Amino acid sequence: MSKSNSAPILITMGEPAGIGPEVAVAAYKALDGHVGARPLRLVGDAGVFAACGFDGEVIATAQKAHRVPGKPAKSNAQAVIAAIEMAVTQARSGDAAAVVTAPINKAVLMAAGFPYPGHTEFLQALTGAPRAVMMLASDTLRVVPLTIHMPLAQVPHALTAKAVVETGEIVLAALARDFAVERPRLAVAGLNPHAGEDGELGTEDSAVIAPAVAQLRKRGHDVRGPLSADTLFHAEARAGYDAALCMYHDQALIPIKTLSFWDGVNVTLGLPIVRTSPDHGTAFDIAGTGRADARSMIAAIRMAVSMADARLAAQAADR
Repeated sequence: MSKSNSAPILITMGEPAGIGPEVAVAAYKALDGHVGARPLRLVGDAGVFAACGFDGEVIATAQKAHRVPGKPAKSNAQAVIAAIEMAVTQARSGDAAAVVTAPINKAVLMAAGFPYPGHTEFLQALTGAPRAVMMLASDTLRVVPLTIHMPLAQVPHALTAKAVVETGEIVLAALARDFAVERPRLAVAGLNPHAGEDGELGTEDSAVIAPAVAQLRKRGHDVRGPLSADTLFHAEARAGYDAALCMYHDQALIPIKTLSFWDGVNVTLGLPIVRTSPDHGTAFDIAGTGRADARSMIAAIRMAVSMADARLAAQAADR
């Protein structure tokens, strides 16, 4: 938890060969190095940021990296990991308000022995969080996929009432603490067309999702579902909830990437620190060409500031 409303926002380097360092530098410049009272600080190899046109101060890692746009190298893996570890350490101590991570390349890191599927799992391990939840958020929509990078055929077998309840409670708590929603409302999507059509189109909705929703409601939460996903994301429907819990990756990501392609933000819920990230990858094909768009990184920074401020206010209110 940040100690003050002037604690900095740390932006990690990400994959040196991708667009991450470029959009980090572009966002820093676009925001003039701060958002309100919170300064922005870049974390990673200073040479990588310098190659992207940055000549300011960097929180430098001991591990060095070499940037060749579009050509990832396993030798850069330790510097990428070190930047994340350094930023998380400062956020956990309260010396930083939030961590904004530039995209990493999972294949390169795994080739170097990195044991995690991605940022979310690594951040969960670094912070000791019992469960980390991925949210995609914008001013238009907030969605959470219950299952993430999983073949669609495996999703029905992965659904459990326990997972729905645990994830739902993390989302509801984050809406209150990190997004300052006074009485959070959660919509829960069904798995099957028409939320199973009373069992005619599948039984998971009535056998798994509905009991979980009932349990959340019994605990005093404002939760509705399972709801038919095909009518969950138009404007009038969105006005009725603060976040939607979806059952699988595309059910959550298609609507937000349609509505908020350039300003969608990846947020990790359930951590003791604030973490956001732009909702795009390393984009090796355009790295170094000057075509990278920093709007998602700027949105991620602004959301990190908003969340950090909300946490600080909630902490003060609890005293």
